[in-house]
Amino acid sequence: MSNTSSITHFLLLAFADTRELQLLHFWLFLGIYLAALLGNGLIITAIACDHRLHTPMYFFLLNLSLLDLGCISTTVPKSIANSLWDTRAISYSGCAAQVFMFAFLLVAEYYTLTIMAYDRYVAICQPLHYGTLLGSRACVHMAAAVWSSGFLTALLHTANTFSLPLCKGNAVDQFFCEIPQILKLSCSHTYLREVGLLVVTLSLGFGFFIFIVLSYVQIFRAVLRIPSEQGRHKAFSTCIPHLAVVSLFVSTGIFAYLKPPSICSPSLDLVVTVLYSLVPPAVNPLIYSMRNKELKDALKNLIREVVFQQK
Repeated sequence: MSNTSSITHFLLLAFADTRELQLLHFWLFLGIYLAALLGNGLIITAIACDHRLHTPMYFFLLNLSLLDLGCISTTVPKSIANSLWDTRAISYSGCAAQVFMFAFLLVAEYYTLTIMAYDRYVAICQPLHYGTLLGSRACVHMAAAVWSSGFLTALLHTANTFSLPLCKGNAVDQFFCEIPQILKLSCSHTYLREVGLLVVTLSLGFGFFIFIVLSYVQIFRAVLRIPSEQGRHKAFSTCIPHLAVVSLFVSTGIFAYLKPPSICSPSLDLVVTVLYSLVPPAVNPLIYSMRNKELKDALKNLIREVVFQQK
């Protein structure tokens, strides 16, 4: 293939050659996908329907659940469909759409996690200014900035990646289209332009990570000064889930994109990609609902209403 125009489709990585293992992959990914749909759907519905949860913290949690749903819906349905129908093909436009949507949602999710750290910092370290700094208008503006930034970042990366000439085949060594795998197919040194853009994006992401770390240093210092054990427990119950989600998201993402070449292998790349693209959307609802009494009560009320309406 001499250039991009000759590529009509890409071939995604097959999980297995035997039909039995393909069906195992289908049912495993379908189970993870349904768990993510159920968990995030319950959180979105509970927050939207319970007026007690109409606060900045839960507003951003709702945004996070929407992004998780979009992120896993971008990659998993095509993968399970390919396993079910025993094919590897994805159209050129479908691949470009996957790259755009995954980058868009991943960047927006990271920015949302950063804002959620800021929300916890203001709530615990500057409670008297909480209503001013995180009023309804400020929250809407921040959410709009997050989604707009993710959209523009993804648009820039996608346009830059698919403007490169691709002459090293059309086989993508991953179960969905992602930028590093597309860059491997380029035969031009212009791919360094996209690499440079990725470096800038990662540097910006590192800056946000430092902001999150510094925020939690201040948060834990403030929490440890709270005299009552009940007050400390309540503060920790709102911070620990967010910190766990950030740790899972950042650690798997860093290992996926910044691991040393000496330990790179197709099987390891596949496992790591599954960890950072599938596991967080599926387990985030569980993490947030385990220690959050308000959210658990809202979920119980929602499930109770649904059950009684059916009866």
